[in-house]
Amino acid sequence: MTEFRNPDAILDIQDKPSLGHWVGLSIQHLFTMFGATVLVPIMAGLDPGIALFSSGLATLVYLFITKRSVPAYLGSSFAFISVMSMLMKTDGYGAVAQGAITCGLVYLLVALVVKKVGASWIDKILPPVVVGPVIMVIGLGLAGSVASNAMVNGAGEYSFKYVLVALLTLGFTIFFNMYLKGFFSLIPILLGIIFGYLTACVAGIVDFQPVLDAPWFSLPHFQIPGKTYELKIHWNAITMMAPIAFVTMTELMGDIMVINKLTKRNLFEKPGLFRIILGDGVAQILAGLFGGPPVTTYGENIGVLAITKVHSVYVIGGAGVCAIILSFIGKLSALILSIPQPVISGISFVLFGVIASSGMKILIDQQVDLNQKRNLLISSVILIVGVGGLILQVGSFQFSGMALAAILGVIMNLVLPEKARSEEK
Repeated sequence: MTEFRNPDAILDIQDKPSLGHWVGLSIQHLFTMFGATVLVPIMAGLDPGIALFSSGLATLVYLFITKRSVPAYLGSSFAFISVMSMLMKTDGYGAVAQGAITCGLVYLLVALVVKKVGASWIDKILPPVVVGPVIMVIGLGLAGSVASNAMVNGAGEYSFKYVLVALLTLGFTIFFNMYLKGFFSLIPILLGIIFGYLTACVAGIVDFQPVLDAPWFSLPHFQIPGKTYELKIHWNAITMMAPIAFVTMTELMGDIMVINKLTKRNLFEKPGLFRIILGDGVAQILAGLFGGPPVTTYGENIGVLAITKVHSVYVIGGAGVCAIILSFIGKLSALILSIPQPVISGISFVLFGVIASSGMKILIDQQVDLNQKRNLLISSVILIVGVGGLILQVGSFQFSGMALAAILGVIMNLVLPEKARSEEK
């Protein structure tokens, strides 16, 4: 039987490009994910070199587990930024790594359940009325600190210069999103960072000395359990990050649905949802073992698949190899770390707003009726508990903010009747 080939693809999933084209196409994918992948560790206080390395390694592992059938690049997940930022301030790398590994274990557990009983139960636990508000909380969770970083300098004083740089960075990013075409329309965040950085240089708020002092080639500052940090259980990291894994899992399945349409295949059947979830879970565990943030499939790279019609897993794998190579360039990591807070804040105004709006879009697209008391109560509780940062602490266990909001949303969805008694006819 002849293997199916997508007639609309320039390079289909199993097609190998020539060496020259291979390098260029892989670098294009690398540039597309670069801005977002390194922005996550910068905002969370992690080493961007580790994030680059772990995203490249995670992608290669994912391709291997899915039997080179899913053309998906895995990069740093935005869903965990607020939690990782809090954990870095209170507990350090060990807590973040343990949270990332825990998320990977959640994926592995779900993959095993899916293999045994199927996937219909996921929709029952995480319907749009729960997922939409939780994603909104992810976007709104750090709004206050982002605004503060755009206004307050290192001395803790209000800075008009900081605000101006943040607003100009925001303006550049919006302009690039709205007016650029072709490949450049896929990297407005990266371009926004570049032009914002140049603006910050003119404003005199960039310190170049660490870049000059950094070596050209150096190992990323890997965070190894028991070597660079103490081995102990961080229950707060586990309870805060594990519930978010279910949210990113729904994003993963949404991305695969888009790839299905592009490649004219049903990847849920072959290689199967079990391998799709398993691959992401193993990738997250490996990222955590090296000190990187949790990883997930990237919409930016799916956009490249759609526009270029190049669906080759060899191109995706080449991008992963390029990311690993870049992670060993010391000056690049130092340059990324030299990006000042106002530039990051200017980008974050867009990114976090887009995440929050994406949650709202889910409610609209799925036609969630907020006139129903059940739906209104679930979404309201998730939003206020999550954005307000409510903490539930029982001994050493702590559920806070986003995690508590997600758990309450799931419980309310399972126990509340479809209609309140006052709505029954």
